[in-house]
Amino acid sequence: MLACVDVHYLEHEAHGALLLFPSWDAAVATDRRVVRLPSPAEYKPGHFYERELPVVLALLAQVEHALEAVIIDGYVWLGAANERGLGAHLYEVLGRRVPVVGVAKTAFKGSDFATPVSRGEATRPLYVTAVGLDARVAAEHVRTMHGPYRVPTLLKDVDRLSRE
Repeated sequence: MLACVDVHYLEHEAHGALLLFPSWDAAVATDRRVVRLPSPAEYKPGHFYERELPVVLALLAQVEHALEAVIIDGYVWLGAANERGLGAHLYEVLGRRVPVVGVAKTAFKGSDFATPVSRGEATRPLYVTAVGLDARVAAEHVRTMHGPYRVPTLLKDVDRLSRE
């Protein structure tokens, strides 16, 4: 089973969503989870994981299935020198047992280490990073995810669910 997660922030609350699906090319989720947590940590540059990780862990705590991988909205690594991003921190908390794949919609300075993935007729790529799974394999999985557009269907769905 695979999981994708996303978090949306309001002034005094964080809304997290998780979708479970059986394969990388699945068109629909087989299950979903939602959490709402009060007062997320303040955003600090380079410490985004401190804000998002508690929400993601609350979602994953609700999952009874063994996971093949967790897909996050963002980066696993923040630089070519393997500075840890949200995905790398999540991988550590999960005991290095569940691969984490980061799918980012925007590049940032120094993100040339991420694997660009073009989907559909989009002119801008997605940026894929991974831990616990070869980054090229992760990028190919993301490329083959369901949907005709730049962002795969289930990643759009989990984003929408986190905003409800």
